[in-house]
Parts: sequence; C-alpha cells; structure tokens
Amino acid sequence: MNEAQITVIGWVADTPQFLITANGTPYLSMRLACTPRRFDRTTGQWADVETMFLTVNCWRGLAENINSSEFARGHPVIVTGRLRIRQYERDGQWRYCAEIEATTLGHDLTRGTADFRTASRSSSLTESDRREAQELSDLFALTGDQPTEEPTEPAKAA
Repeated sequence: MNEAQITVIGWVADTPQFLITANGTPYLSMRLACTPRRFDRTTGQWADVETMFLTVNCWRGLAENINSSEFARGHPVIVTGRLRIRQYERDGQWRYCAEIEATTLGHDLTRGTADFRTASRSSSLTESDRREAQELSDLFALTGDQPTEEPTEPAKAA
C-alpha cells in the first residue's frame, strides 16, 4: 500500500462535528491542534513552535464511537490514519488543507485516564458519503475558525 500513514499527538481544537450522510453512513470531523516543542540551546529552555491545525475525518464505527465518547475541546489525543493534502481555490488563490482520514483515535493516556466500552461495527463507505464529508471538512478551512492559542487541559472533576 503506497499511502502516507501518519500518527499525530495533539489536542482537540474544536467541538467534533458528527452527522449521518444521506446514505446513512456515520461521519465525524474534528480539528486537531499540535504544538511541537523544541529545545533552545542558547537559552537552555524548551519553547513552543507555531501550532499546526489538521482536520481529522472519521467514518462509520470510529465516528460513532468518538461521538458516543467524551471527546471535547482541549482533550489530549493520539490520531493515526492516512494523510491527505487537498488543494482548493478561495478568493482567486490556491490554498492547501492537511487532513487525516483516521483509522484510530484515542485519548493520550500519558495525560489522563479513560474508561473503555466495546461497540459494534457498521457498513461500508460510498463516494457520495466522501463528497458530503469533504463539504463539511471545507467548512473548517473556509471559515478560518481556528483557535489562536493551544487549548488548555480541562479541569479535573472534584
């Protein structure tokens, strides 16, 4: 298989958007923020590098499971999937959007705990489903609604 597989560790940047396509396929799209850190030898300190935002697309059982789970803005996550770079035109200029078609997604358990419950699987994906998902994905890119800073870790319940 000649596909770019990628694993990204980051934070949920915005509320995940769940829908059922016209063909009945569950789909979920979310924004992922990733802020790399680099060691600055001149200062002897760690420093944040510019935050990168990616769109994560999830289908079928994965979409349903994420929707049924407690994923919210600021939660630390690990995402693995196929990397896609899409090109689109806006205001007469060509732009690019990085997306991950997720095969797995979960909370980063180095930063907290989780409870696990098993779930069942659903049916296959159609081309119509993909087009509908691309339109939803484009909403993120077209609105430019990206957080200006990295989300903070949610407060723990008392």
